[in-house]
Formats: sequence, structure tokens, C-alpha cells
Amino acid sequence: MPSTESAAGVAWDRRRELQAFDDTKAGVKGLVDAGVTALPPIFRHSPESLESITSSNHVAGAIPTVDLAAPRREDAVALVRHAARTVGFFQVVNHGVPAELMAGMLEGVRRFNEGPAEAKQAIYSRDQARKVRFASNFDLFSSAAANWRDTLFFHLAPDPAPSEELPEAVRDVVTEYGHAVTKVGLSVLELLSESLGLSSDHLRDMDCAENLNAVCQYYPPCPEPYLTWGTKRHTDPGFLTVLLQDGMGGLQVLVDGKTWVDVPPVPGAFIINIGDLLQLVSNDQFRSVEHRVLANKSKDTARVSVASFFNTNIERSTRLYGPITDGRNPPIYRSVTAREFIATFNRIGLDGRSLDQYRLDRDTPTPAVEGCE
Repeated sequence: MPSTESAAGVAWDRRRELQAFDDTKAGVKGLVDAGVTALPPIFRHSPESLESITSSNHVAGAIPTVDLAAPRREDAVALVRHAARTVGFFQVVNHGVPAELMAGMLEGVRRFNEGPAEAKQAIYSRDQARKVRFASNFDLFSSAAANWRDTLFFHLAPDPAPSEELPEAVRDVVTEYGHAVTKVGLSVLELLSESLGLSSDHLRDMDCAENLNAVCQYYPPCPEPYLTWGTKRHTDPGFLTVLLQDGMGGLQVLVDGKTWVDVPPVPGAFIINIGDLLQLVSNDQFRSVEHRVLANKSKDTARVSVASFFNTNIERSTRLYGPITDGRNPPIYRSVTAREFIATFNRIGLDGRSLDQYRLDRDTPTPAVEGCE
């Protein structure tokens, strides 16, 4: 990567700066602990990508809330159907996960990130085969600019890591939380299946929730939050995301492709969003919508969230996923294995959208499949 110029007009070697940051194995929190007062150049995003950073709206009801214990199931199905087809996001309450477990998971992630640097350095890795790892920006060396956050990753299903490999700060809560959030994900998939006019177990039987990864994000206070992102605009590549966030806020969703809308924290709720693969198999009946996280403007408190990503078994599955069609609407996408799809996402990173690579208008059409082969 050639030398370039910083905002101050001084030549600098971006690759060397990236490597130096990565070699610390301390992440963004390490920079904060070191007392940085200006945003390092590797985190500065282009003016074009920052144009809408102050553009957001508090739109009441834009992100609907679904009661999973609603007395009339058809009401919940109708609300999920509308949300999945329009904004791609909704919140769920009365999901059965104890508030103490949700709070314990967030506190464990915070405790890990704010604990001894040695604990983070011990599991710092960019090896995506590792089931437990800590790093900052999975696409650090390929993206145009880094985001102001650190990430603790757990592979929870199938074949989770042994408990002794889990950081001590979260060891007592991760496994229980994984089981609880899986029940939430399966309940939501049932509603989504019915929203498509299918049997409630259709998406589950397609193995859409066979694989579960927990991505725990830590957003430290940022010295210049209007020059970078916590997480820049992107879509999620898998089937379904169940997000637990703290009370700070900062998550925004792009509604109708033009308006950024805040997703306000709702005490006790999970945020659900449709992933790219679910948009693909629904043949665009559901929408995987772009979203982003603002850099943390707080002076002294970090934002914490836990995203649970549901997918098929990427390592073992050879199943082809294609649009579910009724014979009246032609398929919009070609069939693809989840492994290929996620590999495309990892190659492109957050600077592109992997779903667009599989639209049939990009290449020679192939026959649709009934959900999978």
C-alpha cells in the first residue's frame, strides 16, 4: 500500500500505521487508554462517506415493536411481515430471556474490554477459524478507513469452544446467553416463515439457524466522532441478526433508501434485522437494510452491544440456497452456498454488498430452487 497524505498534508505510510496499530493487540481501547486527543489518520473517513453523519431522525414507530407473547398470533405475523418487507428491522419484547441474563452479557463484554490488556492480547487474532478471538476491525487491512470499535467474537453453535477457552470476564454467562438467544431466533424465524405463507418450521428446516456467532462490539469514547464511524453503513450477510444493545443508542437504519432513522434503545428488547441471505431466499419479499453505528460522542462511557448472527453451518453445508418461488414471480438471484456467500462478504468487507454479486441480471440466469437444494 503506497504512502499517502494525512489530513495535515504530511506524507505517511498507511500500511505501516495499520500494522503498528494491529501489533499493539490493544485495539481502539488501547488508543483511548494512551490518551489520544486527535483521531489517528487510519480512522479518518472520506468527506463523501461522512456527508450524512449528522443526518438522522427520531421517527416514532419507524422501527415497530413485536410482542412475542401476543394473544393473537396473526397480529404478530402481520406486524413482522410488514416490518420485514419495509424497514427490515423490528424489536421484540416478551421473548422469555431474563433481564438479568441480558444485563450480565453486556456487563461481561464491558468488563472484558475494560479489564487487563493481557487478557485481550492473549486471544487477539485475525484467524477466522478461531472460535474465540479479539480484534479491531475484521477488514482493517482492506477497508478504506477503520472504524472506532473493538470486537470480541464467539462461535456458539454448532461445536462451541470449550468453556476454558472463554475469557474469564464472560465465561459464566456466554453459554447460557447463547441458548437463550437461540430460542429467540427460532421464534422469530417461525413468524417469518408464516409471513411468507409457509409452515412455521420452514426456515428452520432449511438450517437457517444451525450456526450461531456472537459478535460483541465495544465502542470507546471517540476524540473526534464526526470524522469516523463506530461501524460504517453495511448490511448483515447471514439469515438473521438478534441484537442486544445497551441504553446509549447510536444505531441507525436507512429507511426507504434515503432517510437515516435512529433505533432507540427499548429496555428489555432485542433488535431483529433481516440478513442478506434471507432477502435472497425470500426473493426480495424481505429486505436486508443498510444500517450503521455512530462513533461514540460520550466523554467517558463506552457503548456495548452483542450481535447474534444466525446462519447455516458454513463449514459443512453444501446446500444451495436460492429464491423460494411460487411459479408466478421469476427468481431474482442465483443459487449459492452459504460458504461462498460469506467468503464474498469477507472479501468485500463493509465497503460493498455481497448480495449484489448474486443478482441474475449480472450474469446468465439459472433456474430457481424451492428454497434450497
